[in-house]
Amino acid sequence: MPRKRKLLAELSALQRSSSIPPSDALENLNATPDGDPSPKSSKYFATEKKKSFQLEADFFSQPCISLAKSFLGQILVRRLPDGRELWGRIVETEAYLGGEDEASHSKGGKQTQRNAAMFMKPGTLYVYQIYGIYFCVNVSSQGEGAAVLLRSLEPLRGLDAMRELRSAARKGPAKPLKDWQLCNGPSKLCQAFGIDKAFDQRDLTQDAAIWMVPGHELPGEQDVVATTRIGVGNRGEWSHKPLRFYLRGNKFVSVVDKKIEREMAVRGPSPCS
Repeated sequence: MPRKRKLLAELSALQRSSSIPPSDALENLNATPDGDPSPKSSKYFATEKKKSFQLEADFFSQPCISLAKSFLGQILVRRLPDGRELWGRIVETEAYLGGEDEASHSKGGKQTQRNAAMFMKPGTLYVYQIYGIYFCVNVSSQGEGAAVLLRSLEPLRGLDAMRELRSAARKGPAKPLKDWQLCNGPSKLCQAFGIDKAFDQRDLTQDAAIWMVPGHELPGEQDVVATTRIGVGNRGEWSHKPLRFYLRGNKFVSVVDKKIEREMAVRGPSPCS
């Protein structure tokens, strides 16, 4: 019995002097060397960290135009199979309203196997293929068959991996892509982030390979340009509606509308901005 009591005393002393860090120390372990608290790709920390500050279902549950604007400045995160993470700030979007929107894949409320994700709960990815080669990624919103196209990203992290993925998709030898060329277009960003048809119908609030986190600097109304969508021709009045939104002055945007930007400069900031 004395020996048993001695062992219990030693165990108690060991627990009191344990070097297990408190919760705030664990938080610091997940920070990058320069103090950036963004999650590493470590399997021990990334999942827990992601759950704590990713954008949740209530963010995505907005009307389509509102969501398209709200996406600007938010961050898309993609975790590759090897654990590396790619981060990109959303700088350009397009709203597709469904129903009467003649440019939408769900116009007239038409639901097919291809566009089924547009009718799923807000925050569902809709990935489709164009020209039989390239992919585009959208996110469903409130509204029957409504979704937001992600047009351009500003690369923040994992740029080398993005270049690898873009190079693998390009034919023949080519010059290394500059930072602003990596994700400045809907198909380019899908290549850079390794997004293909396998991501169709995934839930951004539940998926372990792709999600969104809040941006640090969200734009004001005076920072957002509203103009016509790209590649929408012969759709009557819908070809001219200002349903494309981008961050004014951001060099990672795919196509700028200089005319609209000049008009905004003349008007100046709004009294409420």
